[in-house]
Amino acid sequence: MPETFPALLAELLRADPGRPLVTFYDDATGERVELSVVTYANWVAKASSLLVEELDLEVGDRVLVDLPTHWLGPVFLGAAWNAGLVVCFPGAVVAEDVQAVLCGPDDLTTYADLAGRVPVVASALLPLGVRFPSALPEGVHDFGIEVWGQPDSFIPFDPPGPSSAAVHAGATQAELVTPAATELVAPGGRLLTTANPVSADGLTSLLSPLVGGGSTVWVRNADPDLLDRRHDDERCTARWVV
Repeated sequence: MPETFPALLAELLRADPGRPLVTFYDDATGERVELSVVTYANWVAKASSLLVEELDLEVGDRVLVDLPTHWLGPVFLGAAWNAGLVVCFPGAVVAEDVQAVLCGPDDLTTYADLAGRVPVVASALLPLGVRFPSALPEGVHDFGIEVWGQPDSFIPFDPPGPSSAAVHAGATQAELVTPAATELVAPGGRLLTTANPVSADGLTSLLSPLVGGGSTVWVRNADPDLLDRRHDDERCTARWVV
C-alpha cells in the first residue's frame, strides 16, 4: 500500500493510465476539461518542476493555494505533495508565513505585494491553461507561460516520506493516502461534486476517489437543472453538492 502521494500516483499510473481521473465543468462558460491519469500526472510533474527547479522550493516549505473550483486545483495540490511541500488554505495561515503562493486571477491584488518576498504564481484559469491576456503585476509568475517549458517527468532530489507534513495543521503524506473512515464514493466509483478541492472541507472530493481508484467530476457555477444530466452523462456513482 502506498505511503506517500508520489507513490500513490505511481501506482495509479501502473494500474490504468488511460482512465479518466479529473473532469471539470464550468456551467457559466460551457467549459469541459478531462484529464486521464497519465495526463494528470504529466501536469503534476510539470508544475512540480516549476515549484522546485525554477522557484527553489524545498521539502517542508509552505505553499498557499488559493483557487476557485477548477481542474487546476487538483494539479496544484498534486504538485505540492509531489514535491513534499505543505499546502495551506486561505484563512488557515497568514500569507506572510508561507514560502510561495499559487492563485487565480481574482486574487492578484491580494498577493501581488508578496511577489518581492516569495514566489507568487498566478493562473488565468483560461481553457487549456493558457497565459494571461494582459501583463501581470511585477514579479508575479504566469503559470500559463512558465509551465510549458518544464519536463514531463519529475524525480525529487529529496522525496517526501510518510511522516512528512502535507497539509498545514492537517494530514501527513501517509494520512493523505489512507482511506478515510467515511468514504464519499465506493472504491472505483465516480463522484460528482460542486465542492472546491482547494479547501479544508472540499479536499476529500479529490482524496477519497483518488485513494479508492476512482475519479471526480467537479462542477463550477453549477446549474441545478443540469446536475442530473451531468451525473448520468458522466456515469457517476455518487454525488456531493455543497
